[in-house]
Amino acid sequence: MDSISLIGITLALAAILVGQVLEGGHVGSLIQPTAFLIVIGGTLGAVMLQSSLRVFKTGMQMIRWVFVPPRLDHEAMIADVVNWSHVARKEGLLSLESQIPSIDDPFIRKGLQLLVDGVEPERLREVLEVEIDTWEGQMKQGAKIWEAAGGYAPTIGILGAVMGLIHVMENLSDPSKLGSGIAVAFVATIYGVGAANLIFLPVSKKLLGVIGTLTSLREMVVDGLVGIANGDNPRIIESRLQGYAG
Repeated sequence: MDSISLIGITLALAAILVGQVLEGGHVGSLIQPTAFLIVIGGTLGAVMLQSSLRVFKTGMQMIRWVFVPPRLDHEAMIADVVNWSHVARKEGLLSLESQIPSIDDPFIRKGLQLLVDGVEPERLREVLEVEIDTWEGQMKQGAKIWEAAGGYAPTIGILGAVMGLIHVMENLSDPSKLGSGIAVAFVATIYGVGAANLIFLPVSKKLLGVIGTLTSLREMVVDGLVGIANGDNPRIIESRLQGYAG
């Protein structure tokens, strides 16, 4: 669990609600289901319109990474690669075949299989780097639907406010409804701007950061596998991979 994400969203929402109370307002005045429906529904529809089904599904599935990111342990991965290097050096590349079934990551499993199959080092790097580039591009497209949502939400919030003001104008004959009607209308703007800057844009940046770290991890694995294929000394491989851990 990524505790800083939980702390961040809690702090942001608490600051707004506490600020509303300190200003003499009521938290209940910010709860407007109609405004929520307009902003969130409109934003969701706009994002779906600009995206393919595959990209949209990828972006939705990635949201869990904000709170439960994938395993990003460079040190553990370095230890695995160095261990494979020792095994290959002592028993040959074919001995690594027994390691493949225990690996969960399809990318690493594929790389190790190519290594066992005796693929030339440069060809091995080329195949795996193409896969990294393709995977990274797909993941970034998914993450950017949240960035797109952050762009649409404020404008749709203004649209909701204008719709509310139209309703207010229709009731000018009843002054008692004007104040509350205008207040309700502007809640949509709060929802739009708040959702964009407190949720959608931060989520996009968080996901892009996770993707960057995963890409670096995969590049490190490729470097290690190529080193094993070249017959490099395990100490040299470990020293080079430490540079990725930062």
